[in-house]
Amino acid sequence: MKKRDSKNKWVLVKDSGIHGRGVFARRKIPADTRIMEYLGEQISKAESTRRGNEQMDKATQDKTVGAVYIFDLNEEWDIDGNVPENIARYANHSCEENCEAINIDDRIFYYTSENIRKGEEILIDYGYALEHFPDHLCRCGAKQCVGFIVAKDDRKKLKKMLNGKKARSVVTKDKKIEAD
Repeated sequence: MKKRDSKNKWVLVKDSGIHGRGVFARRKIPADTRIMEYLGEQISKAESTRRGNEQMDKATQDKTVGAVYIFDLNEEWDIDGNVPENIARYANHSCEENCEAINIDDRIFYYTSENIRKGEEILIDYGYALEHFPDHLCRCGAKQCVGFIVAKDDRKKLKKMLNGKKARSVVTKDKKIEAD
């Protein structure tokens, strides 16, 4: 166990079958429990865009470079969670999440949305915008997974797009599929 994990009585960070590292229940956690805070530097939206684009550029050129850990805070500010003390950044996305991020007075806290068993992975809905879906493949493996990380409210619309003729192109793991 890493030192940063020992501070949190609910969760710890370890390798995940979904993607890289993940956050896991250290013990049984009841529903509606606040388990961690998303920590980091508060930055302006302009700085957020700059850092996010820079990180994405690095990640496309070097596959060993990690993801963007910027969390939307409010209309003016975001949180850059790429700091060692922020274990919440390792929570993976799932189309069947068991935890949600809640903004309380411009601080982001993760609350369980159901009872979680010891050893179970903590999973959230990243809520990405529909227009960026080809950039975000989903590896959650949930029954209702649409193959891309998009907000829950947009998943039905994306399914229709992928099954219909509205989608111009869709990027998959190994190839690009052109739609009619």
